[in-house]
Amino acid sequence: MRSARMPAAASTDAAVPADTPATSAFSRRAVLATLAGAGAATLLGTGTARAHATGGVGLTVPLIARPSAETERLRLGQALRATEFQPTGQYVPAGTALRFDVLPYDGLVPTLWIGQWDYYGTVTEPRSYALKPGANTVTDPHGGPVYFSLEGHGERAAVKFRTGATAMPVFTLGHTSEADYQRQLDTLTDVPVVELHAPRTIMTLTRDGALLYRDQDHAALLRLVEEIVEAESRISGLDGSKPVHRPKAGGYHFTEVSVVPSGVGAYATHGYNGFPRAYLDRATTVDGLRTRGWGLYHELGHLHQQMAYKPTGLTEVTVNIYSLAVQRALGQPSNLLTVDPKTGLNPFQSARAKFGTEGLTYEKSFGAYEKLVPLRQLELAFGDDFWPRLHRLVREENPQSDYTETAKRYRALSTYASRVSDHDLTDFFVRDWAFPIDATGLAEIAALQLPKPTVEPATLTD
Repeated sequence: MRSARMPAAASTDAAVPADTPATSAFSRRAVLATLAGAGAATLLGTGTARAHATGGVGLTVPLIARPSAETERLRLGQALRATEFQPTGQYVPAGTALRFDVLPYDGLVPTLWIGQWDYYGTVTEPRSYALKPGANTVTDPHGGPVYFSLEGHGERAAVKFRTGATAMPVFTLGHTSEADYQRQLDTLTDVPVVELHAPRTIMTLTRDGALLYRDQDHAALLRLVEEIVEAESRISGLDGSKPVHRPKAGGYHFTEVSVVPSGVGAYATHGYNGFPRAYLDRATTVDGLRTRGWGLYHELGHLHQQMAYKPTGLTEVTVNIYSLAVQRALGQPSNLLTVDPKTGLNPFQSARAKFGTEGLTYEKSFGAYEKLVPLRQLELAFGDDFWPRLHRLVREENPQSDYTETAKRYRALSTYASRVSDHDLTDFFVRDWAFPIDATGLAEIAALQLPKPTVEPATLTD
């Protein structure tokens, strides 16, 4: 499929705290990724499981504090924030007074969020409301799903709903049976939003979108999404070996959106991945996601990209480090081995045929998948742990750059790659692939005094 583009607002990935609207700064959803999977599922499922028994009245939703989305973005050295939302399984209609009590057990007061993400739609983002301990009443003009965020480090709080909210159809992995979910779809017909929850997943769908593929095994679907998230976490080196390498707090938010521009199949921006209804056959069906889900792997990859070595020209390239990792985890053939029927060549072969040609430049001479080939060749040459090691080194050193500093970010890619591989990769980047590494970058690699590779990485293929 065609690689999706990020909205323009998401492309300015450096110095985000200073110039990003506050509502964009909040990322994803729920459970501390440092919790065990079963414990995380329990934490997420408690509120939503009870919601359908009580209809929201008297429902108490427990909250666990975790670092803010922006704090996590900076720790991980990433370009985009993910979600810090903790879902409730509740929906509030437009203009309806939502009444609830805040129970700040450990002194922290949560923030309320109401609404759906929809970057190109009319109502583009959830609205936030500051709260106080005890009784609160909030009336949102648009209505939507109800979420909370609680910034901190493991402190506890809770929210007890009084009136105004109604339960959404929700499938929570490990808590909801398929029969109960189907019953919810048949009985909660006045609520226009449906959600699927797992330890690191919120999937928000319109009712009509959810009904399209209601015949799926939703536990299998959510286990597959969790497997995809884990594959991208692994190649990001999030192994917990040091505090800086712990998995991201909270999960990832996948949202059905109402509209996308012409030529955009899906997108990533701060807080979530957006998928139009036409893509749901690949995002919300088990077989579609497993065999044709490159678009979701790709958009989730944008929420893992590190900014230090991501000049604008690599935004749609380094993202597919994560897409390829998912393909390998799921046992799929690599997209880099797909043969172009017009040329009879795969991207490894067609790219190599261009080496040494006059006027060769990495950004202009190679196609989208050809540009991905050198990033895969680094793994083939230096081991499957090449990118995890590079991610960890970047997090530990935390180099700073602005998204406009193209030369600096290309230098970072070549220098970090040389350091992680313990080899001088000047020939690989400059002679073979014609990356725009400037004189400063060449001097940085030379100063490392590393040996040349014994096997030329640019000759390797899957």
